[in-house]
Amino acid sequence: MMGKYLVGIDVGGTTVKCGIFTVEGELQDKWEVPTRKEENGKNILPDVAEALKKKLQEKSIASDEVAGIGIGVPGPVEPTGYVHVCVNLGWTDRWPAKEMAELMGGKIHCAVGNDANVAALGEMWQGGGKGHENILMVTLGTGVGGGLIVDHHIIAGVHGAGAEIGHIHVRDGEKEACNCGGHGCLEQYASATGIVREAKRVLAAEEATASKMRDFGDALTAKDVCDLAKAGDALAEKSIGISMHYLGLVLADVSMVADPELFVIGGGVSRAGQYLIDLIKKEYEALTPLLNKKADITLATLGNDAGMYGCAKLAMD
Repeated sequence: MMGKYLVGIDVGGTTVKCGIFTVEGELQDKWEVPTRKEENGKNILPDVAEALKKKLQEKSIASDEVAGIGIGVPGPVEPTGYVHVCVNLGWTDRWPAKEMAELMGGKIHCAVGNDANVAALGEMWQGGGKGHENILMVTLGTGVGGGLIVDHHIIAGVHGAGAEIGHIHVRDGEKEACNCGGHGCLEQYASATGIVREAKRVLAAEEATASKMRDFGDALTAKDVCDLAKAGDALAEKSIGISMHYLGLVLADVSMVADPELFVIGGGVSRAGQYLIDLIKKEYEALTPLLNKKADITLATLGNDAGMYGCAKLAMD
């Protein structure tokens, strides 16, 4: 590979996280650029390109020393690099990698991927999945994201929907709609918002049972549920158990299709730590009797920088 450096650009709805890395994966510098979404987000990539040029100049890095620029975006990315829509950015019908290459003078290789997928790539490269070639990363945040890596490469699928595990159907009879329009998706139970929803349903169904979750009222959070479950609150334990049952079910299903070496759990909910991992493992183990050897489950380690690392790695391919 020509060039000593890689650039990772993780485009989020509020800010764009940018980082300069060595080709070996050592972070040299990172910064953020505000995401200007007005006028259908037309200023986002030009703003990033301008900031990147200034940063490279400050660090005395010539453009021919940059081996590649990787971009992560919050939406499906087709294998061609075409992005039909990124709702949170206002983008439709875009080619982000081509646009960035042009903005940077047309001489630097650029690549684009879905943000959840590149986060998985980052965790495989320098995070919780380091040393493994085949992983599924699960991001438990406001929603549930997934990124599948096979033989070091992102499996995005023909339509960019590969590893969208948050929208695998897990419960029949669900009356509330998921953000995707479906009913009974994993995201409705295992995301931060889903954990709270399930906890409130448990509280409503068992009005006679005492629980400190009631003290929080409408301010109850997924962290509160996890903390109380760790402390032995029976209803908190019951509700988080239901949520993690569905996640374990989906991981078991994934194992029967992709059979990864490792599941890496990240996102805000993962701050519950080993307690959460143990709950997921219990469900996963029970639902995979066929497998003698099976994937381990571990915590992500790169936090909010995972996407930035993955974008840089993406630029190497």
